[in-house]
Amino acid sequence: MKTRLTTLAASVLLLNSATTFAASSVDLAVKGLIVPSACTPSLSAGGVIDHGKISAKDLKPDNPTSIGNHTLVLDVNCDAPIQFALHSIDNRASSSVSTSSSYGLGFINDTQKLGGYQIGFANPLAEDGVVVQPIASLDQGNTWYKENSWDPNLYMAVAAMDDDSQPLAVKDLRVDLQVNTFIMGTAGLDLSNEVTIDGSATLEVKYL
Repeated sequence: MKTRLTTLAASVLLLNSATTFAASSVDLAVKGLIVPSACTPSLSAGGVIDHGKISAKDLKPDNPTSIGNHTLVLDVNCDAPIQFALHSIDNRASSSVSTSSSYGLGFINDTQKLGGYQIGFANPLAEDGVVVQPIASLDQGNTWYKENSWDPNLYMAVAAMDDDSQPLAVKDLRVDLQVNTFIMGTAGLDLSNEVTIDGSATLEVKYL
């Protein structure tokens, strides 16, 4: 019995002295906010840009070739005015020729990067035709700046025309997405067979 009490006392002393050294535990916090409103995004033309068939002979050998500029209309409709951002995810990021500014179009023979496309965020209008300006965030909504190029992984939102430092709460948003697609110089590409242009991105609403 004496031995057990001595062991217990030693254990208590060890626990009491733990604060003197490194902590043996760490806290986990699970946080979030449930918002009463929801927003639904939609794209014109079913969100599809089809360039059809392009002859390899019409592409430049040493420089990228623009194969078209297209505009899709993005609508975001919410139950009530709310602050939100739009976040883009490049589903072909590994094939992007510049991950910071363009989206990928897939590979040729699993190794050659075919090209890319860039997205412009233009002519945004809030409900009742109110003109707003596009802003962007590199840090998931902590800070904002004026921007109209929607690069991969960038948060885009809209702000009042006299204040580009914070997103505006809007109920409905309509914006033109100007998509410019390009193919890399053909000198470094194997175009002896048909090649599929395979760009894909996910545009998601982030509540702020």
